[in-house]
Amino acid sequence: MLVNDVQKDPRFAREVDRAVSFSTHSVVCVPIKSKERSLGVIQLINPLGEGEFGKADLSILSSIADFVAIAIENARNFEKISDLAVTDDLTGLFNARHFHSLLEYEIERSARVGSDLSLVFFDLDHFKTVNDTYGHRSGSKLLAEIGDLLKGSIRRVDRAARYGGDEFVLILPATPKQGAFEVATKLRRKIRTLEFLTEDGSPVEVTASFGIASFPEDAGGKEDLIRLADQAMYEAKQSSRDTVRGL
Repeated sequence: MLVNDVQKDPRFAREVDRAVSFSTHSVVCVPIKSKERSLGVIQLINPLGEGEFGKADLSILSSIADFVAIAIENARNFEKISDLAVTDDLTGLFNARHFHSLLEYEIERSARVGSDLSLVFFDLDHFKTVNDTYGHRSGSKLLAEIGDLLKGSIRRVDRAARYGGDEFVLILPATPKQGAFEVATKLRRKIRTLEFLTEDGSPVEVTASFGIASFPEDAGGKEDLIRLADQAMYEAKQSSRDTVRGL
């Protein structure tokens, strides 16, 4: 849009100029568009010096808007690619690769500030039965719902990841073992009361077994912490399932 002289344009709202003690003379405005979607607007008010905007200014601004649209789309695509590199497609949680990076960082930070950190491993009891009985689509649906449950149950400083298959892991910064037990117990109860329906609408009872290990109480490094939390989870599954264990 090009308005050479706004004073001659009946659409111009002079009240705005009066309210801000400004004098608008000429305006040129172009949309920032990509794939028929409006991303924003570039507007120039009053050229430098005397005079008014013309068709040449409109043409230049339109070209600039095209480049801006490309830059915005590239930034959005980069963000999407970055998200795909660290998240699990099915659950929206962090993936196993990014989990290892996060855990290394949190252990280093905890050691530096002298705070506790706990790791919670859990997997779903009898998940294979869900897949075998109701199909993999129902199994995937269950994993996605567990992901949503986790995202709605942890603090902003906590990190949740899908470790693989039906196994999940939580990084709990500034949390001693007793605090981790409380978190895991609440999650166990939430999962047990989850009203899960398979693809064909059949209700299925869901439970999970949890294992906990803490830094520096149980382990002084990442690999030992993972091993001990995983071992505690294995012991929970070998005992009664639907329980929380720590070494």
